[in-house]
Amino acid sequence: MILALLLAAQSFDVVVYGGTPGGIAASIAAARMGHTVALVEYQKHFGGMTASGLGKSDIENREAIGGLFREFTKRVHADYVKRYGPAHSNVKLCRGGYYYEPSAAERVFNEMLAGESRIRLFPNYRLKDAIKSGTRVTGLRASDRATGAEAEFTARVLIDASYEGDLAAASGVAYRTGRESRAETNELHAGVVYQDYETRSFLPGTTGEGDKRLQAYTYRLCLTTDPANQYVIKDPPPGYDRREYLGYLDDVKAGRMGPPREMKDGRGYFAPTFNTAVRALSIAELPNSKTDVNMNPRPLGFPFAEVNYDYADASWEERERIAGRIRNLTLGLLYFLQNDSEIPAEHRALARKYHLAKDEFSDNQHFPWQLYIREARRVVGEYTLSEHDLIATPALTRARIHADSIAAGEFPIDSFPVRKREKGHDTALEGYILMLDRFTQPYQIPYRVIVPKVIDGLLVPVAASATHVAFSTIRMEPTWMALGQAAGTAAHLAIRANKPVRAIDTNVLQHQLLKQGQVLTYFKDIDRKHPAYAALQYFGTKGFFPDYQARADDPLDYQTSERWLAIIGQNSRTKALLAAASRKSPITRGAFCVAVYPHASGR
Repeated sequence: MILALLLAAQSFDVVVYGGTPGGIAASIAAARMGHTVALVEYQKHFGGMTASGLGKSDIENREAIGGLFREFTKRVHADYVKRYGPAHSNVKLCRGGYYYEPSAAERVFNEMLAGESRIRLFPNYRLKDAIKSGTRVTGLRASDRATGAEAEFTARVLIDASYEGDLAAASGVAYRTGRESRAETNELHAGVVYQDYETRSFLPGTTGEGDKRLQAYTYRLCLTTDPANQYVIKDPPPGYDRREYLGYLDDVKAGRMGPPREMKDGRGYFAPTFNTAVRALSIAELPNSKTDVNMNPRPLGFPFAEVNYDYADASWEERERIAGRIRNLTLGLLYFLQNDSEIPAEHRALARKYHLAKDEFSDNQHFPWQLYIREARRVVGEYTLSEHDLIATPALTRARIHADSIAAGEFPIDSFPVRKREKGHDTALEGYILMLDRFTQPYQIPYRVIVPKVIDGLLVPVAASATHVAFSTIRMEPTWMALGQAAGTAAHLAIRANKPVRAIDTNVLQHQLLKQGQVLTYFKDIDRKHPAYAALQYFGTKGFFPDYQARADDPLDYQTSERWLAIIGQNSRTKALLAAASRKSPITRGAFCVAVYPHASGR
């Protein structure tokens, strides 16, 4: 019997578990505030889905996300300019740094991490358990997947940035999996849902009942049309069964592979695939003749649902089995489209233009290493984000306001199917909710969703506290980076003040985040260059603005000034500030916010 080698415990100010984009942002934020950080990751690589095939940023409104994600996109753009020159087609295809090859994303993330000397990286480590003192998490134990050697990492604050919420679960944090019911949450889109993805209308069979089903996992492929860079799959993967893909032939015959009623850029609508079996794939063009390829959930032949039901609470070995099954399903679909005799010849010819890229994932047979885990555990936090936080109402024409907002969310409610095709349901798969962009409004995400109930010393910015419906909007890497950045900054404040993370002053946290370029409140009518931008962001979390218009340069009327003073408190300081600022008569709304902002942090 070989005994695992136990390495000496290593102590840091902050330990981040999960090298996802959210974990990278948390690590960088804490390091830049002066703290030592250990970043511990299960995979051999850092960057999560962004560096593992998700080559286009899932973001609808670029002005709603800032901070480290915006820095990442700028670095990506600069990387392409440096490599190819500003006029090169690859620079245009990177779309300002929001579209990228997986290798480019990983390279930029690695450069960002390497630029922070206080961060130490620990790739290829498997979590074993949490170290606790009472209800406080003080560290974690993990083993090197290559050697089996065990290590302890202790810290004053820990951050779980894994997709699965593994450290939180090991720490005893309560969590949810699956879907809440309408009766429980009063959410319109909760529970069992059949929805027409063209009209967004509910279909027969919708009950709103809750269950433990998870939305489908897939892989995001990086395929290339460059023959010199193609790795061609010549044989079917293990366990290949063409019957798993025959539903796509029925989709073609029934006309379900045509173009959408409404075309919108960034949705994976690739005209060459319309009315072909290749529409089983959602394709977006990337630099260097590559494509980001998602599995299209619109066809009823979609075979990926139900495979992942046991993933969230499964053992490491069972998770690897599930991931392997989804990998083989993915490769099998590619092989089927390119080779099956029942696929029309012209469709096969189109599919054969796209193959795995030889210069991507070279240590993993050119296949992405990260499974696309759209949703696993969701912790029970001090606040649970729900559909009600994402919509405007007649009384409040912006989404619900949170005084402790740490980030803006902007992506529409969007959930992949949870079930395969069922008899009698010939429009859409159950659980598939497509991009409710006319329903979801830009919203505020409160700090409380990353703070678990009961358990101290831990923040959870990725497997955050949200219902299934609300989680389908925050489960995007740009949003997770914003939450990770907030977690890393909050860890700094907790350490500096020697307080539990749940007890920090969120006003101070907001001021720090605004200095870092974070967006806390989305407005339609101002940009980042406006001198009142930070102040307006801050007071947007306090209820100054009932809609999405800041009207920063409009005169401040008496009624509004009285309402604002009532919100922040009419003390001698605010009155004096207002009087001083009013000497330039009339004072603008933005000028008032700027005058009061430095004194409203609670510091």
